[in-house]
Amino acid sequence: MRDLRFIELEPDGPIATVWLNRPPVNATDKQLYDEIHHVFSHVDDYLPDARAIVLAGRGPHFCAGNDLAEFQTMDPANAPERLRTAREAFWAIYDSPTPVIAAVHGVAVGSGLAIAASCDLVIAAKGARFATPEVNVGVLGGAKHLSRLVPQGVVRLMHFTGDLYPAEQLQAYGGIVSVVPADQLLEESRKLARSIARHSPVALRLAKQSLNGIEYLALKPGYEFEQGLTRQLSGYDDAKEAVNAFLERRPPVYTGR
Repeated sequence: MRDLRFIELEPDGPIATVWLNRPPVNATDKQLYDEIHHVFSHVDDYLPDARAIVLAGRGPHFCAGNDLAEFQTMDPANAPERLRTAREAFWAIYDSPTPVIAAVHGVAVGSGLAIAASCDLVIAAKGARFATPEVNVGVLGGAKHLSRLVPQGVVRLMHFTGDLYPAEQLQAYGGIVSVVPADQLLEESRKLARSIARHSPVALRLAKQSLNGIEYLALKPGYEFEQGLTRQLSGYDDAKEAVNAFLERRPPVYTGR
């Protein structure tokens, strides 16, 4: 494991909190992207006991977007490497074997919105705002991530305008689990994490693999993919423990095998 400059880790048994901490507004740059990619690509090393992770931001905002200084020097020659660094950070969160909940306060704009939308679930504080302002600053991106939170018509509205939209308005489209008072954001996010973490770690990992695998599949191949993972899960002790505990009306005891 390496030293982290802009990421803080807060393990707490089966749940953990990963903090973005690049003052003043957690703007993303190459270093922060690299650290996000590294941590979520090695989550079993950094947070071996975690069954669910809350991703939150220090300071007044979850993430106010990309450091604009990097866009000032971007050109067709250096853009591919810089863009790869960004997308690998997003993919690492999306592909994390451990479910991730974004706890969003302040603003989540541009890369901040992409980070939140790369998570499995989003909880927002009252007054939190989301935007894809890329066209405002001469770049593109974020619309596909935004489509995980809102329908296409709203994606186009937000992308063409670049304006900030309140979490309370976007929640109606289903991509935000709940909007809670700011002083309850962490508590509610960790409560949801604990609800997830009570399940078998093996089942959770296969469930995450299943949900990612079927997200853009049609019904028939999607269900067949799920069935293949059911077959895999049936070979673990945890699968039998889950059904036995349910039938015997007792709390399950999982070994992870």
